[in-house]
Amino acid sequence: MADLGFVGLDDDHDDPVVITGRKATRNHRLTDPEKEANRLLNRERAAVEHGFANLKSWRFPTKIRMNARHATTLLRALLVLANTEIHR
Repeated sequence: MADLGFVGLDDDHDDPVVITGRKATRNHRLTDPEKEANRLLNRERAAVEHGFANLKSWRFPTKIRMNARHATTLLRALLVLANTEIHR
């Protein structure tokens, strides 16, 4: 899922790699279903963005010296714990 800066990367409708919202233009106003789709997409993206902001504030990920696969597993676990703590 990406923001509106990546529109155009989702041109393959059969198997999209990147999912973006819809952009309004002067000649094309967004319909209510398009606005709702943008809202749902932004809601999902916001949770991920908040998680990354929280991780960056910890500053320890810059000091991780391990296999990338293990670091990814560790960061995913920390995101789950951080989101669990935030939503308490």
